[in-house]
Amino acid sequence: MNLVSLQSDFELLDDWEDRYRYIIELGRSLEPLPEELKTEETKVRGCVSQVWLTSETTHGQNGDGPVLHFRGDSDAHIVRGLIAVVFALYNGKPARKILEIEPGTVFEALGLKDHLTPQRSNGLASMVERIRSDARAALAT
Repeated sequence: MNLVSLQSDFELLDDWEDRYRYIIELGRSLEPLPEELKTEETKVRGCVSQVWLTSETTHGQNGDGPVLHFRGDSDAHIVRGLIAVVFALYNGKPARKILEIEPGTVFEALGLKDHLTPQRSNGLASMVERIRSDARAALAT
């Protein structure tokens, strides 16, 4: 799933109940995170639901620098879907690009800012900050 496809799919759905169902379906498409990777180290702080994120760094081609690949999971269906949305924005991107992306603009364009509870919005921000932190760490090594 990439960001362009995600935006197109959102535009096809008229009401937010349909969009929530779509987000839940996106979450079902995520590969489950193995239990051994659900640790305190991979847990995302600031989320009401349990959320785990892992990252793997590869070397980019054409001088892109480190490229990050993410895996994640949650104990809540809607949050798994939000992880999929975040991955559409960041997964497989060079660390420098990750730090340049302004997620608020994307989330606003999708309507997420207006349709998520404050707790879910905070959790989404925590996931993004974790990804950005991993990108900074990849650039530092």
